[in-house]
Amino acid sequence: MSKNKWILDSSYGEVQFKVKYLMISNVIGRFKRFDLMVETENRDFSSSKVVFTADVDSLDTDDHQRDGHLKSSDFFDVANFPHIHFEAGSIVFEGDEGVLNGQLTIRDITKPITLNVDFGGFNRDSLGKLRAGFSFKCKINRKDFGLNWNTILNDGGIMVGNDVKISGEVQLIKQ
Repeated sequence: MSKNKWILDSSYGEVQFKVKYLMISNVIGRFKRFDLMVETENRDFSSSKVVFTADVDSLDTDDHQRDGHLKSSDFFDVANFPHIHFEAGSIVFEGDEGVLNGQLTIRDITKPITLNVDFGGFNRDSLGKLRAGFSFKCKINRKDFGLNWNTILNDGGIMVGNDVKISGEVQLIKQ
């Protein structure tokens, strides 16, 4: 059986993260530059290989000072670890909802994670190219990946929550 290659249309892609700040609200950030490639054997993506890479230097929270801190050695250490990687195998679907188990690497620390995936469907664009749309989400503990910096607040709470919610929307084009 021949393999099908799908690539990201970056103009229709978004990967963001959300983490508690002062334990009362969320900071939302995004990666402006990332790449995703999927190889499938079946049209339904049940037998596939997924490779995702994010450029950590493209991190953006709409606050230049905070972005600089997140890129520093206190957090992502972009000078030594410029990329985040995710690799996975098959997506297990039940209807349009699926689960994708894979390996996430941040700061050269690799841990298994599970993405909840929603399949948006297939359609052809104006040039006749087949496209597939997906949304995904998961939650990780940032400390599992060496993102340990924090500070204790005057009332005893912490400045930055440990749980990070990751979500995204992607559109793939069949090659």
